[in-house]
Amino acid sequence: MNQIKILVVDDESRMRKLVKDFLVRKDYMVLEAGNGEEAVDIFLENKDIALIILDVMMPKMDGWQVCKEIRTYSQVPIIMLTAKSDERDELMGFELGVDDYISKPFSPKILVARVEAILRHSTNAAQEEIITAGDIELDISAHTVKVKDNLVDLSFKEFELLNYFILNQGVALSREKILNNVWNYDYFGDARTIDTHVKKLRSKLGDCGNYIKTIWGMGYKFSIEEE
Repeated sequence: MNQIKILVVDDESRMRKLVKDFLVRKDYMVLEAGNGEEAVDIFLENKDIALIILDVMMPKMDGWQVCKEIRTYSQVPIIMLTAKSDERDELMGFELGVDDYISKPFSPKILVARVEAILRHSTNAAQEEIITAGDIELDISAHTVKVKDNLVDLSFKEFELLNYFILNQGVALSREKILNNVWNYDYFGDARTIDTHVKKLRSKLGDCGNYIKTIWGMGYKFSIEEE
């Protein structure tokens, strides 16, 4: 069986080695990049990369720029690393399509757990199944979304969020429940992260964005019925 390939991007060689050592123990194949430009080049040369761990502060091209560049080609899952704990940075990352966000210093074991959670979601999505709800069609195998027969480009996490909403149609979902199920771990950050994702998802779905109803003070409910 082929090893799952992960790209680790950080200008600190010590940090790359630390992350790599923990991932290799779990039998992942790790590619390394010491700056943003190198990261983009390596990604374009290796189309089978399953996940990227990306530092924010780097020379030549920072993490935000790398994320923007890669998102023009792929929706590969991205975990962003940053030395800052600024909420604005976190929200900016999610706006750019980052799937997870970890502040330094962090536990390598926690990082590996989050890598496994994201990859597990990605693997589970690789089953042949098409789900429809109103004018929305999700192809689980191809990981694509159509709205009124038009393809819509969603990030990995936006796709997972929409899939979770559709599978729980008519159910009132708290932000905490959404985080724990879509992110698949106990999230200790701000639950408003969900609001950022929902806002972007609604925008991409156009008129069908109205299917996602806000439940004030609690969370959201997906319903194709007018209320």
